[in-house]
Amino acid sequence: MGRIIAVTNQKGGVGKTTSCINLAAALALTRRRVLLIDLDPQGNATMGSGVDKHEVEYSSCDVLLGEIDLEQAIIPSEVAGYDVLPGNSDLTAAEVELLRTDNGGQRLRDALAAVQARYDYILIDCPPSLNMLTINALTAAQGVLIPMQCEYYALEGLSALVDTVGQIQQSVNPALEIEGLLRTMFDARNNLATQVSEQLIEHFGDKVYRTIVPRNVRLAEAPSHGMPVLRYDKASRGAVAYLALAGELVRREQERARPAAVVS
Repeated sequence: MGRIIAVTNQKGGVGKTTSCINLAAALALTRRRVLLIDLDPQGNATMGSGVDKHEVEYSSCDVLLGEIDLEQAIIPSEVAGYDVLPGNSDLTAAEVELLRTDNGGQRLRDALAAVQARYDYILIDCPPSLNMLTINALTAAQGVLIPMQCEYYALEGLSALVDTVGQIQQSVNPALEIEGLLRTMFDARNNLATQVSEQLIEHFGDKVYRTIVPRNVRLAEAPSHGMPVLRYDKASRGAVAYLALAGELVRREQERARPAAVVS
């Protein structure tokens, strides 16, 4: 069964969508079967995967509202190398509708049941807020990947997100865990960034990925071309970082599975 990972941070501008797109592409390059789900009404993960959010027949909105099966809305992205469940501004209306239903926070989990076995990894790009769309992602996921900049307010926002994850664990999804914290847009010349990075490691230990994503012009340029940086410039520092992150993610998954194999 594919591992479902919600990529989220309630603070915008931390490289959340960039990380979701490029991690998906890096995993696909390692011959993993990957589905990227865009739950952000901005639809940036859709566009950055080479899919026009304005032209799609069905989107994640239709799936959440129960109007179609998830499988019907999936679009293979040739340029990115993975499948996409596209998202667009229709998701704003979906969020309002989900608030009115009893099982509004579990729609995505129920819809994913039919396709989960087909993929090795399912990555969910969440909106930069803790709303019903994010609740759907956290209810469906097994892991939460948190991209964050090493800046002054980062730890405060992180605390609120960790509390939310704990609440979801206790109420509807006991299997949910922090998959890892990813330091993004990192500038080693910045003393504050180094200090916050050290604080993260002190508080979260090995939950902090060793991989650090640097500030990189190619990473910023790639979305305007509708492709992951691994397709735009595979030799760039940003592309190398996300390949390293994919390797780290896969190794952790293998280590997680090893004790289970020994027991069985």
